[in-house]
Amino acid sequence: MSRREQRADIIRATLGRALDAEHVEVTDDSARHAGHLGAEGGGGHFRVLVVSNRFEGLSRVAAQQLVYRALGELMTTDIHALEMRTLTPDQWAAHPR
Repeated sequence: MSRREQRADIIRATLGRALDAEHVEVTDDSARHAGHLGAEGGGGHFRVLVVSNRFEGLSRVAAQQLVYRALGELMTTDIHALEMRTLTPDQWAAHPR
């Protein structure tokens, strides 16, 4: 397993556990940013979709803050950039896939 795959798995497991997530998708977009200063430093570019009851009643910003807190130190060691989508289970059920 490559370092990039390991990072994505760690992010997926961390978010799933910390947010009691019903669904987590992690996409590593690091290859699209080759040569970018952050990529040179070893941090990856990721996109995540997280579905959790913990987002119920929260603003988008508050839900994203939960994600950042859940990732903790990974945001300084393994993640350079993070694009995220946070949904409640009801929002996810209504979301066309």
